[in-house]
Amino acid sequence: MAQTTQYRSLKNNEVQALTGQGCTSDDWSRVQVAEPFDTARLRNTQFSGDVRIGAVGGSAASTTGLAKPAGIYNAYVADCTIGDNVRIANIGSHLASYDIGDNTCIEDVGTMQTQPGAAFGNGVEIEVLNEGGGREVILFNELSSQIAYLMCVHRYRPKFIEKLTAIARSAASAVKGNRGSVGTDVRISSVKRIVDVNIGDHAVIDSAASLVNGTVLSAEDAPTTVGADVQAEKFIIGEGSQVTGGAIVSKTFVGQGCQIGKQFSAENSAFFANCEGFHGEACSIFAGPYTVTHHKSTLLIAGLFSFYNAGSGTNQSNHMYKLGPLHEGKLERGSKTGSFAYMMWPCRVGPFSVVLGKHKGTFDTSDLPFSFLDATPTGKCSLIPGLNLSTVGTVRDGAKWPTRDRRKGVVKRDRISFDVFSPLTVGRMIRGSAKLAEIHEKTEKTVDSINFNGADIKRVLLRTGQKFYRSGIHMYLLEKVLSRIEQAQGNALSKALASSPDAVYSEDWLDIGGQMMPRKRLDDLCADVESGKIADLNALNAALDKVHAAYADDEWVWVKRAYKQVFDQDVDTMSQEDVGKVAEDLLAVNGKFLRVILGDASKEFGEMTQTGFGHDGQPDDVAVDFEAVRGTYETNKFVKQIEEQIKALEGRVEKFKAQVASA
Repeated sequence: MAQTTQYRSLKNNEVQALTGQGCTSDDWSRVQVAEPFDTARLRNTQFSGDVRIGAVGGSAASTTGLAKPAGIYNAYVADCTIGDNVRIANIGSHLASYDIGDNTCIEDVGTMQTQPGAAFGNGVEIEVLNEGGGREVILFNELSSQIAYLMCVHRYRPKFIEKLTAIARSAASAVKGNRGSVGTDVRISSVKRIVDVNIGDHAVIDSAASLVNGTVLSAEDAPTTVGADVQAEKFIIGEGSQVTGGAIVSKTFVGQGCQIGKQFSAENSAFFANCEGFHGEACSIFAGPYTVTHHKSTLLIAGLFSFYNAGSGTNQSNHMYKLGPLHEGKLERGSKTGSFAYMMWPCRVGPFSVVLGKHKGTFDTSDLPFSFLDATPTGKCSLIPGLNLSTVGTVRDGAKWPTRDRRKGVVKRDRISFDVFSPLTVGRMIRGSAKLAEIHEKTEKTVDSINFNGADIKRVLLRTGQKFYRSGIHMYLLEKVLSRIEQAQGNALSKALASSPDAVYSEDWLDIGGQMMPRKRLDDLCADVESGKIADLNALNAALDKVHAAYADDEWVWVKRAYKQVFDQDVDTMSQEDVGKVAEDLLAVNGKFLRVILGDASKEFGEMTQTGFGHDGQPDDVAVDFEAVRGTYETNKFVKQIEEQIKALEGRVEKFKAQVASA
């Protein structure tokens, strides 16, 4: 509603008209209206306390999109300020202590009330990751994946946690009040109960069961929907999200662009950008960006995930029936679990790994990314290091995430690093390859398998894992060097390869809730929080944004150090001949990699995958039916994209070599 709206007292004839239309008030002098005012638009309504009513000459859209006359019909309204062209109809109990924006429609609602001192979900502490507590995250409207991650995971920095907690509490307390707010162009219909809930602009609340102590953030360019039979308490829902289909959420944060529904239930959990939760349940999980679970029989409990896909029946155990549910697990970015995968916490799985089977022991494979973990019949973890580097699924993942960002608003709170190959993952490959080489050298040839941090690796796979990692490392480093030179656009080679004076180097990189950064960047940020240099939410967000903006510069410094380590060559002193060799080497390693991916994709068109096709037909009908449904290898969209990448790579390298030769 406009802050400049002029209100006036009711005239005697207007009071008489309203009384004749079934309206009453404890004190008509406390009811004020704005122009234009039409008494015919207020019927069968009881007013209590201070009520201000905006212009009622127009209409408001309902949840079905149908425009209905503005006004107040069949309601009890207490202590509310109502904007222009608002429709309020059929309030079963009462509408109390709300400021309602223009063009909003509220109808068929049981109770809608704000109680004194309401916090609207802000300040609620949720027990994420560890069901037994100790890693509480404080909810507030501007919570990001990064801030939540630091608050949850970095408990070994007590002074930092103390300061960060103070920042979070300050942000949460800022929204406390005695009146709730409903934004402009909001549509609310057929809701049994709304108590202590703030609702943003253009939100749609349709047929929800109960919303208590929460905030529905919403904006014109990122409207939020809360749908049928949803029960939510102690919650915050981000802009552009959809919580529908009988979902039950309690003490839960739902970030921007998320989809929660189809009877999904969540408790003490946080979901960040573009997460999806359907059918199953979550308890005490930290779901970083792009965490997806779609199946009824899936339970995610006491785990940390991001860019994660949970297979049907995925389950974890977070206690040993001793001191309670105190254990926790981490599946790092890009991991997947197969159908009915079971893990016994505590475990930690390296980035972009796949976990299959029922694991009855704990393990830590964080230094072996892109691995394949399967459970033996006895429940032991059997690991193939680096195998996922050769699979088509990993390549598809890297391409799909940026295109599936549903966040439409101007403000995107979660800072997301999408790269599959990065200083984080390639650094782990370098470290993992060195460990595999060391183990291979020390292990007798008569030994069939070795145990690495709780996972069994066949001795013959130690060299295979190094080979996988070597290809990934070389491909990444060569690509980064070549791209850097290509972007120079005629500048001197030394200038193209130079580092930014503001870049920061750390051998170790970290994944902070989906944002990758050098360890030193994080250490400096934490130190600034501890010292008070960063003392409020705005300063903290600015610092995190600065780190995010420095990603490319920091990455390049890391690449140069790693290139020296891997190839024993200083990037800064490269000659034209050296640069030409970089292009040739990249063509060889990347071309081979893409052809391996094509080989993996071709398996999807093999004879065994055609099993069941041509049902009720003759043998010759199998291939025809398969092609009609699945297409052919040659015409597959993804296959054609990879083939085009190979051709583009060949042309790119030839063009680059010609430029180098003419320089």
